[in-house]
Amino acid sequence: MGIKVVSVSPAQDELLAESIALGDRYTKTLGLMTPPAYSKMAEDGGLLAAIEDGVVVGYALFGLPKRTPHVRLAHLCVAQEHRSKGIARLLIETIRAHHGQRFGIKAKCRRDYGLTGMWTKLGFIPRGEVKGRSKQGHVLDGWWLDFRHPSLFAEVDSDAQLTVAIDHGVFAHLRGRKPSSEAAESQALEAGWMTDLVELVFTPYLYQDIRDIENEAERVHQRAAAAGLRELSPDPQTVALQSRQLLDAAAKADPGLTELEARLRYVAEAAASGVHVLATHDPSLTRLADVAWNAVGVRIVAPADVAMHVDELRQAQVYRPADLMGTEFRISEVAPRGEAELVAFFEQSSSDSGSDFANRLKSLERSPLSWRRELIRDGEGHPVALYAWAVDGRTLLVPVLRTATHPLEETLSRQVLFTLKQTARSYGAHVVHITDPFPSTAAHVAARDDGFLAHQDGLAALVVDVCGTAAVVTEAADTASRELGTTALALPTGLPAEVASVVERSWWPAKVMDSELPSFIVPINPVWSTELFNMPVSLLPRRNELGISREHAYYRASGHRGESVPARLLWYVSQDPSSQEGQMAIGCSRLEQVVVDTAEALFAQFEHLGVYGLEEIRKKVANSTSGTAMALRFSDTELFPNPVTYRRLKSLAKGLGLPLSVMSLTKIDNRLFEAAYQEGHRPT
Repeated sequence: MGIKVVSVSPAQDELLAESIALGDRYTKTLGLMTPPAYSKMAEDGGLLAAIEDGVVVGYALFGLPKRTPHVRLAHLCVAQEHRSKGIARLLIETIRAHHGQRFGIKAKCRRDYGLTGMWTKLGFIPRGEVKGRSKQGHVLDGWWLDFRHPSLFAEVDSDAQLTVAIDHGVFAHLRGRKPSSEAAESQALEAGWMTDLVELVFTPYLYQDIRDIENEAERVHQRAAAAGLRELSPDPQTVALQSRQLLDAAAKADPGLTELEARLRYVAEAAASGVHVLATHDPSLTRLADVAWNAVGVRIVAPADVAMHVDELRQAQVYRPADLMGTEFRISEVAPRGEAELVAFFEQSSSDSGSDFANRLKSLERSPLSWRRELIRDGEGHPVALYAWAVDGRTLLVPVLRTATHPLEETLSRQVLFTLKQTARSYGAHVVHITDPFPSTAAHVAARDDGFLAHQDGLAALVVDVCGTAAVVTEAADTASRELGTTALALPTGLPAEVASVVERSWWPAKVMDSELPSFIVPINPVWSTELFNMPVSLLPRRNELGISREHAYYRASGHRGESVPARLLWYVSQDPSSQEGQMAIGCSRLEQVVVDTAEALFAQFEHLGVYGLEEIRKKVANSTSGTAMALRFSDTELFPNPVTYRRLKSLAKGLGLPLSVMSLTKIDNRLFEAAYQEGHRPT
């Protein structure tokens, strides 16, 4: 055909510009994508161009989410005059060739476009549908092209949406009768591929701006249109508190900013509702970006930035351990006859009345199983999460899993789920089975993201406590599956790294050692290992009833050492010159992301993960000739019951005929990781 497909980088100006121009010809069907969004996806390896006679005749634009390893297809575009040449198939086949280690390709397409035949011929199958956010509310079909890895794990996906508050300017662009010529960027928020990634919401102050519209017909129209989006209902006292904090911070930053008090209301209401992103075109609000972030943790962004950074912003929303550490959460058992108090704090569904909920809690006392009904309260004593559990044979049953509306509800949900898996492991249980018929939405979404799958009107996850080959892990998973009356899928040798990482997250604490998932040893100063893991144990009391946070970031000098994502990390505590602490492998984590940037940029991106301040990151930059540092975002840390000393680690490496270097982040053979892991769990 004389057609070739190439990967386009941002530096290839002509190819990038031709791809954008081609996409602009079909914005009515593709939806708007801004040039910076094309550049960002190209930078991440997500732009392929089909070229014939030196001209771009088609392209595929796609995202590569870090948390859920599929390909998210945003645009599949072929010029009208070049269709029926097999260009779309060539683009899809090239994506598969480049990213075959992922589970498959997800796409969305309006049903009324009549393209079912095209998607089917390309090998896609229909998988669900969603209602678009356009004024007409067109139905979008979901399409899936499977890359034929173990199918069970292709179902593990994040249902968490990024919640974005919008101000009146963006709202008018989306829902006004006659949007201005500047509305295109805002309308990108309603592109089909963004439908299940972003939820647009508004705060009460929007009605104030609608009230000030002079044209009566437009006022009426916009009030009616607001019903199509979710309205936030923040607590007035909390809004007043956030407003004062914002005004104080604005006055310190620049006295002139206090003149923008009315615009600050949008920020205060978003913060009081637990929403961390506000989309706007308003220059007044943009001036407040630093104040809003530093004072109340709200990012003020342009609509185009939402599309470019949706995964990063979404991850920052759903897990904020820095805020957990800054709040005194306490866990206690529910007192006898204390059920009535809880009903008021945990919203019930229409099918689950407060009395039914209270009776379900009371009934656990009469059960022959030894039930634990555990309540988490925030620093003000308000109940924020409630769960009940008991071990029945090899299954940890969870008949109650509820979270109250709270700014950290999603974070708490993820922390509680990990705690339940850890509890199951400690009791020798093979399964966590959530049987609550009406779990909180946040808890249900978090469970789906954490490897729980539907089972008997509930959700269940395997706890596979082995470290070994795919055959060994499969055998243990099959044993665990019998508790559910099912069988586990057989894992093949040589699983791609992305697939193995999902297996290890879903079947935690399983480790598939003959997969392509690499392992690295990471030396860490005792001061920071104490801050992150409380190992070595601090001499000062450390209150952390929720356990080690599921996700953190660690910073080091920016020199690359062959690190790749995803991967396993083996934490090695280096010796503290002022004491004899250190020189031991203390545990392991899963590496989720590596970012090299300036101290300020890294701090802004990962501040929500806590522990490190800006000055500490700057010290890492000071040790780098490039003026940058490296951030390692990691999750699901597992501390060894028996830390492995340097002498023993060296002996294990020698016995395997392998080198050992603990001076800096270094890739290690998976056999050494397995040996260290087994040693760390050896009974004493």
